[in-house]
Amino acid sequence: MDQKRIENILEKISTVKIAVYGDYCLDSYWIIDERGSEISIETGLKTQAVSSHYYTPGGAGNVVANLSALNPAKIKVIGAIGNDIFGRELDAQLQALGADTSSLFIQQENFNTYSYLKRLIDGQEEPRIDFGIFNERSTETDEKILDAIENALIEYDAVIFNQQVTGSINNESFIERANALFEKYSDKIVMLDSRHFNDRFKNTHLKANDREIASLSGVQVSPDEVIPAGDVKKYGKAVFDKTNKPVFVTSGERGILAFDENGIYKIHGLQLKTKLDTVGAGDTTISALTLCLAAGIPADEAAEFANLAAAVTVQKLYTTGTATGEEILKISNEPDYIYNADLAENERQAVYVPETEFELCAPEVMERLGHIRYAVFDHDGTISSMRQGWEEIMEPVMMKSILGTQYETIDSGTFHKVQEKVKDFIHKTTGIQTIFQMEGLVNLVREFGYVPENEILDKFQYKEIYNDGLMEMVNKRMQKLEAGELSQSDFIMKGAVDFLYQLKERGVTMYLASGTDAEDVRHEAEMLGYADLFDGGIYGALRDYTKFSKKMIIEKIIKDNNLRGNELAVFGDGPDEIREGRRAGGVSVGITSNELQRFGHNPAKRPRLVRAGAQLLIPDFSQHKKLISLLFQENVDYAS
Repeated sequence: MDQKRIENILEKISTVKIAVYGDYCLDSYWIIDERGSEISIETGLKTQAVSSHYYTPGGAGNVVANLSALNPAKIKVIGAIGNDIFGRELDAQLQALGADTSSLFIQQENFNTYSYLKRLIDGQEEPRIDFGIFNERSTETDEKILDAIENALIEYDAVIFNQQVTGSINNESFIERANALFEKYSDKIVMLDSRHFNDRFKNTHLKANDREIASLSGVQVSPDEVIPAGDVKKYGKAVFDKTNKPVFVTSGERGILAFDENGIYKIHGLQLKTKLDTVGAGDTTISALTLCLAAGIPADEAAEFANLAAAVTVQKLYTTGTATGEEILKISNEPDYIYNADLAENERQAVYVPETEFELCAPEVMERLGHIRYAVFDHDGTISSMRQGWEEIMEPVMMKSILGTQYETIDSGTFHKVQEKVKDFIHKTTGIQTIFQMEGLVNLVREFGYVPENEILDKFQYKEIYNDGLMEMVNKRMQKLEAGELSQSDFIMKGAVDFLYQLKERGVTMYLASGTDAEDVRHEAEMLGYADLFDGGIYGALRDYTKFSKKMIIEKIIKDNNLRGNELAVFGDGPDEIREGRRAGGVSVGITSNELQRFGHNPAKRPRLVRAGAQLLIPDFSQHKKLISLLFQENVDYAS
């Protein structure tokens, strides 16, 4: 979805009037700082000192917050609160969001405002303290709510019906009366998102997650079980066929499936490199979906817009966040989509081109082969193994940078927690320019907080530290090469040079593009004897890192040569080049190389390459003749 279309959607949303019924909650956040703790004189118990605290609308209140962030014409609140301090704070915050709270009814007895107290110690959430669990909503309150819902169905463009709290609907008559209203106003948009009653309400649109949609199809799934994408699609279609109202199924990083009378739409999830907090993402999704539908936006575009909005929210930590139009526009600028999430996590699903070691991740690519005129290659791990082991250099650099003076003394539990985060970061950023990895390192150092702010280095200084360690390793290998103790073939992936020559024989213009510094890439390619094969040029990171990226190289090739996408092939063992090749419409070939032995498959690389959009996976270039035959469709039938 391009940014002009998003701007158009935001403009249309600004005219929408929307009402929200639901369980209105107040989320309370207390930041505990143990340095202020003391032993209570009265009880003899250790106190917990709160250094700061803040409160935000939760439950249906967070739906209202998300709606408010997108600036519709009107928001009406429908629900119940108690006559207590939490209720008064919640009412005030909802009004501050621009919502009409005249239908937020106070029940005097047997009802405490739902509130969830979340205590955070060293960034970790302690057991939550909940208020309102034993509420019993009266029939009198139900009647007031139902009257308000009917008025909203008459006066507003859409109603969100949001139920999350166990026991919040305790009168069967409420469900019966609500269904009568939904039938009476069946032409109106009612978006249902109910944790416990999705199967009880009729004549509604539906927003559900993959487990909820399975349950509606009579399939019970354990909390740790991953539902195959094909099954989610089957369950969603069955529910739509039964209700004949649009259905939207969220599947976390796998994105959103949308179902309506025009078909089924798959919206890919987004690959996000930052730390994530998925709390509230569903509220963002239902808000964006409903606003879009009420504005006349088709279901597929509504789902795509909501997917972008949720990607904004999950990057906001320790709060039930919202997504503004400006933030959605920003993240929509060439987002990194996740492809084939199921296949990425389950190698047992792999399908291979007959008589080869080539995994076919996207069968549709077979129809696009035979037209390659230009090729872009990553260097390290794709052609060269000269820098094999760079991760083992970067990891300790990051660990020492994050832990600072505590590197040698910190307890093993904390050390391993930081180490796990570092490994995950390196895994996610493989293939991008080193300077961007160091930019991420600065954020990690600041996030963990072991190094005083005035001692945190900038990304260029961290890169210099890393490069010093890396080049010490590389230079030792170069010295052995120059001394004849090792040969060029000891640092080249199996069959790679033969494959390059075969491409050259077919008139393919080749480019080498690496996240490594440009002068180092050129020098290493010359030392290994294949620099002259890259007649398109050899490119690498520059001091002004904004002037180089693999994306820029690929876009320039396409523009300068007026290419169709399938005339370009991109080869690499990192997600960056694979993702950019896929984004440009080219043929993306992932290399799951085992850099240590220079041939064979490294299973650790497979998931990230599949998720980045690799259409074809090869372990190395040892079967280069078969690879050439496949890519150029020469005298071979691989369809059988």
